[in-house]
Amino acid sequence: MNKNNNSIFINTSPININKEEEQYLNLIKNILNVDNFENSRNGNTKSIFGYSMRFSLKDGSLPLLTTKKVAWKTCFQELMWFIKGSTNNKDLNDKGVHIWDANASRDFLDSRGLTCNAINDLGPVYGHQWRHFNAEYKDCNTDYKGQCIDQLQNIINQLKTEEGRTSRRLIMTAWNPCQIDEMALPPCHILVQFNVREQKYLSCSLYQRSGDVGLGVPFNIASYSFLTHILAKHCDLIPEDFVYFLGNSHIYENHIPILEEQILRTPYPFPKINIQNKHENIEDYSINDIQWVNPYIHYNALKMDMIA
Repeated sequence: MNKNNNSIFINTSPININKEEEQYLNLIKNILNVDNFENSRNGNTKSIFGYSMRFSLKDGSLPLLTTKKVAWKTCFQELMWFIKGSTNNKDLNDKGVHIWDANASRDFLDSRGLTCNAINDLGPVYGHQWRHFNAEYKDCNTDYKGQCIDQLQNIINQLKTEEGRTSRRLIMTAWNPCQIDEMALPPCHILVQFNVREQKYLSCSLYQRSGDVGLGVPFNIASYSFLTHILAKHCDLIPEDFVYFLGNSHIYENHIPILEEQILRTPYPFPKINIQNKHENIEDYSINDIQWVNPYIHYNALKMDMIA
């Protein structure tokens, strides 16, 4: 057993089975049972269309998959990058995060026709749409403050009032057809909706058009669960559920042997967290605000190549 920084690696089977993580393992099994490969934009895949999962966030539960180690710090830093409205990959690199490097390279930007973008300028991707929806995009160093629609702040403003939090319009979208061709990568997780029950219980649902089941989906589950915990703290609410809807769920051919190993593992219970501090500005939350009530217990990491 190795224990470091609230993360525990154990290679023995747990006593209590985590039924919620079994949803993810069943998704892998369903896709692996597909007979044919599809020739996609970036490689051969097996896929299904339409799948949903529900994860409890009650009592601080955080659905970090346990059948492999998820790089939760990288996930959290990317989320805060979205929240801050940044589209500059260098901001991630400065935090030690390199998951967007392939998409921020000269070759990849040129392949998208973005020959005028500097290296690391990803165009009007997630953060731009969350905080400055459809503002005319110039470059990743421009200050867009006050331009167009701050979707995230609008949701926060509504969640902070009794009348606003009952709305069925607490929606934030990253899919903007007007600016898709300016983005290094069109968004995969495209529509998020928040719901408040009994004026106090906050839930989140996400629709994702395209999910890389081996690498992307575990990050997306963790990211939007983190977001819900943060918003609940920020708006004096109680986290309840994260509901996840997937359109095209796919597994790349070279990920198959690794995922076949993962589905043989029995999940551990999810960790529990507490967001310790409430900040005035949603952009001011950090890893230091996370208190681990129960540690993150997991199997070893599984290495899979990221497909750009």
